[in-house]
Amino acid sequence: MKLLILGATGPTGNHALTRALDHGDDVHILVRSPEKLGDLAGRVAVTAGDARDADCVVRAMDGCDAVISALGRGGSPRHGDLFTDAASAVVAAAQRTGVRRLVWMSSFGVGDTIRTATLTQRLGYRTFLRGIFANKAAAEEFLRASDLEWTFVYPTALTNGPARGGCRVGESLRMHGMERVSRADVAAFMHEEAHAGRWLRRGVVISG
Repeated sequence: MKLLILGATGPTGNHALTRALDHGDDVHILVRSPEKLGDLAGRVAVTAGDARDADCVVRAMDGCDAVISALGRGGSPRHGDLFTDAASAVVAAAQRTGVRRLVWMSSFGVGDTIRTATLTQRLGYRTFLRGIFANKAAAEEFLRASDLEWTFVYPTALTNGPARGGCRVGESLRMHGMERVSRADVAAFMHEEAHAGRWLRRGVVISG
């Protein structure tokens, strides 16, 4: 598969990048700082640019079979319209290139997923993370209105631990305390979903 990964130098996107390479995909990435790739730079097709710029996304997306977006704010609660701007750019680029498949990483607590959150989770989502979650929800509404074959992936709190496998996945999961899932497991699920397409035009919650 010819696969474009957005956010490939981020902590989750880097796991998706290495997994895709290990599985023999023809990997393309769009990054603002290619120097962050280190030794991986020679194994991927690199487009330098911004995921919020449709022209940059077109250059990276052209000829690809699917897109994985692991864009994030690196723990900052300030969104800067990242997700809505990137969603707009991805839709515009998809219209110009003909690419339709998109696996988009969101967060548990965005949109309707908050219905099964614990009280502790809701407190964090509605205070500290309120702005960034609102921007993620708006981006998803924009993507839902497109003709893309999207899948939204909603991980619980992300950790930097190794992949463990055996994650709980479903359109709705009942939470028990402060649930977590490793970035490696999320990346593995997103990569698999880009190939398998089991959750087309649906959202899926993932937790360890």
